[in-house]
Amino acid sequence: MTTRSDERGLRRARAASAEPEKEMVRRLAPFGLPAAALALVIGALAGGWDVGWSAALGIAVVTVNFVVNGLSVARAARVSVTALAATAVIGLVVRLAAIVAIMALLDRFAFFSPLAFFLAVVPATLLLLVFEMRLLATGLGSELRVPDPHERVT
Repeated sequence: MTTRSDERGLRRARAASAEPEKEMVRRLAPFGLPAAALALVIGALAGGWDVGWSAALGIAVVTVNFVVNGLSVARAARVSVTALAATAVIGLVVRLAAIVAIMALLDRFAFFSPLAFFLAVVPATLLLLVFEMRLLATGLGSELRVPDPHERVT
């Protein structure tokens, strides 16, 4: 006899295996807030509160970028391989343009330090990519599947 919590656990396991991109978002997104707080403190110690806030905003942008990417790729993977590829390529260009646009917009404010923003965005993105590759290499990647072209989207 299965209990209600067993059924919920089974549903979560099925959801995680069906959508590994969402699982990566679930595992990595919670680190965004502590990373932004750390960037704020390090930036404030290195160059004052303006530098700290600029660095924290950089981390926030990287986190939101990752979440948007993961959720859009998860959705596209349920549609087709073509949709997945298009989302990955077009999404990359759109998200990079968004980062540049956000940086240009923030540069209009007196407190903003483009250097601190850049010095937070680049290493955070690289660390995120390394962590993502590690997740894929150590088990989550085995859950990736190519959708059946005849499978209907629900």
